[in-house]
Amino acid sequence: MWSKPTIGIPADHRLIDPHPFHAVGEKYIKAIVVAGGYPNLIPVLPDLNLNDVLERLDGLFLTGSPSNIEPHHYNGPASRDGTWHDPNRDALTLPLLQQVIDRGIPLLSVCRGFQEMNVALGGTLHQHVHEQPGYDDHREVKDQELEVQYGPAHSVQLVAGGLLAQLTGRQSLTVNSLHSQGIHELAPCLKAEAHATDGLVEAFVHTFAPGFTLGVQWHPEWKVEESKESLAIFNAFIDAATQYASRKRVIHGSNRPVVERQSN
Repeated sequence: MWSKPTIGIPADHRLIDPHPFHAVGEKYIKAIVVAGGYPNLIPVLPDLNLNDVLERLDGLFLTGSPSNIEPHHYNGPASRDGTWHDPNRDALTLPLLQQVIDRGIPLLSVCRGFQEMNVALGGTLHQHVHEQPGYDDHREVKDQELEVQYGPAHSVQLVAGGLLAQLTGRQSLTVNSLHSQGIHELAPCLKAEAHATDGLVEAFVHTFAPGFTLGVQWHPEWKVEESKESLAIFNAFIDAATQYASRKRVIHGSNRPVVERQSN
């Protein structure tokens, strides 16, 4: 018997003609559903009580986004004109991350979320990886159709014996690549799990977090059901969230409804 774990997904804050919206890409929501979780979108409101949010979560999924983290959060140089920022999302996710880790709530972060995790824990970013000596261009070609943008782009070498190697049973993966920013200095509490061929850190785990923590720079949510490696990542995350939810029910005596998990 199994109760679907509630997975919090912080939204992006966007202005749409000209009203403010809190939005999450469908591909991220779908990946959680495919893996067996219940997605719960978190609005990025300034007066949101973080403790209330945390009490309701069994896992946290930090997604990608067209926006970049404001560089003052990692003492970086000012962004170039035209850079898209989302200070509302920064204000929610950066303080939320450490509390999630401290509580042992399972955490999966991709792309912007991967960068958020590094910054929140004391790391820094390159704002334009392709301009750094020795690094490749990791950006997508924006005028191409989505199938091409999210198609295989380059390989990453997995750390032997690491979490990703264990989950996928692989020594390397071919991944998509849709980012201009990347890891400069890895936060002290994080450990690299994968590197691109140019040496850029493409995945990491927390070295001593009590719960599941994994960050990847690529987009495993894209057509997750068509990749056994991507599905293995999401299944492991949802399994960890399910276990967390079970422990929470024992402690708090929750009577949440229980359903049987369907095999993928």
